Amino acid sequence: MTPLASIPSPSSGTWEIGPLSIHMYGLMLLLAVVACTALTAARWVRGWAWNPNLDGVRDRQPHDLDLVLRVAVWGVAAGVVGARIYHVITSWSEVPDPKWQGIFEVWKGGLGVWGGIALGVAVGAWIVHRSGHSVRLFMDAVAPGLLLAQGIGRWGNWWNQELFGKPTNLPWGLEIDPENRPEQYLAEPTFHPTFLYEFVYDSLGAAVVILVGWRFRIRPPALFALYVAIYTFGRFFEELLRVDPAHEIGPLRLNAWMSIVVFVCSTAFFVWWQFLRPRKERRRRLPKSPTMAIPRGRVRPSR
Repeated sequence: MTPLASIPSPSSGTWEIGPLSIHMYGLMLLLAVVACTALTAARWVRGWAWNPNLDGVRDRQPHDLDLVLRVAVWGVAAGVVGARIYHVITSWSEVPDPKWQGIFEVWKGGLGVWGGIALGVAVGAWIVHRSGHSVRLFMDAVAPGLLLAQGIGRWGNWWNQELFGKPTNLPWGLEIDPENRPEQYLAEPTFHPTFLYEFVYDSLGAAVVILVGWRFRIRPPALFALYVAIYTFGRFFEELLRVDPAHEIGPLRLNAWMSIVVFVCSTAFFVWWQFLRPRKERRRRLPKSPTMAIPRGRVRPSR
């Protein structure tokens, strides 16, 4: 049955400008990085967070923009490497032939968000720690930016006509060319636009994280845990729709199981860290007035 309306897909994943050929998948990743960096910088530089070391008042000390840029450069590089490694390990059959070359063809798709976030956050945390700043505060500062970036990056799947959902006749069904359809769905013209679902969900989730951090006294890095919980909750239902090849364990895809495990862990951490962990009041101590050290030999005896 032909739907009444649908979302068209690009005929090509590249944009030709004279002799230049721009891979739109890569361009979407670049836009995602820019959005995440800009949002993180806006939050980090102006001191947005509740700092437990300041008796629960807002941390208004100015922060360094250079740190955000350094974390962006090294964190993104590590994230791309980690995301590609995760995809290659878990989806070796989808790596283009010849394999030795296909491993590096990132513009053709194939980045696993789990590996990207894990390695990117690890490298970013190391840089923040080396700079002498609070890793926990920075994690909360970057949390909504990461969620927004993941949503923007999904537009690369639209350009590549990949990672879509099951067939649908809904007015927002996504048109997929026959050569990009799974064999069992060759007769189906439109599919669930999972890229659009995730973009909308992630954008709303980023707004929720920002609102929660602004409205409530969140103990870092609980906002980061909240970001992870929000993302994995939505990702689970997205995995139920997707029809691209994937490893399955029992009735669910591998990434659906990953979503369940990570959601449970992040939610449990958020609840424990924010509400159940004993609160230790850390009041700012005034510096003691310096005292003069007098050598023993020069102390006058009392008369």
